[in-house]
Amino acid sequence: MPIARSARSALVLTLALAVTLTGCGPATGPADAPPATPDATSAGAGLVLVDGWAKATDGPMTGVFGALTNDGGTDLHLVEVRSELAGTSEMHVTVDDGAGGRVMRRAEDGFVVPAGGEHALEPGGDHLMLMQLAEPVGTGQEVDLVVVDSDGVEHELTVTARAFSGAEEDYAPGEHTEAP
Repeated sequence: MPIARSARSALVLTLALAVTLTGCGPATGPADAPPATPDATSAGAGLVLVDGWAKATDGPMTGVFGALTNDGGTDLHLVEVRSELAGTSEMHVTVDDGAGGRVMRRAEDGFVVPAGGEHALEPGGDHLMLMQLAEPVGTGQEVDLVVVDSDGVEHELTVTARAFSGAEEDYAPGEHTEAP
């Protein structure tokens, strides 16, 4: 019987070791659940566009929306946006026009995405505007763009177009680049 007792002891030791090692892995409870999966990611450090999307359109311009998040340790000052799909691209803010309406204006100072924080891009609010579109943007189409920060780092983003009606703001005269 000493062999059976020895085998039983080895099995108990192996199981105890397996349980101990399993306990060393990362927690997977609801409190430790990962954040939402980004729809668009960035080649530049720290910047991600979560739940990013563009408005499908057959018109001359479209908006890009989502949540720009910065998981880096320093603020990111975004100063430029580009897309091969657009003749002109701008960062826009939407403000009260003083008469009960809302108007879009170019964000002269760009957007700051704080370290560890986010900057919301929403219909009727701040957004990226692609104008003088080379072609219609269809539902489901991928739209590539580049956002440049004040250090010259280019953050490549890709979003998917979807149908959306609403947030039909006007431009403030003299505050934007005219679309054809």
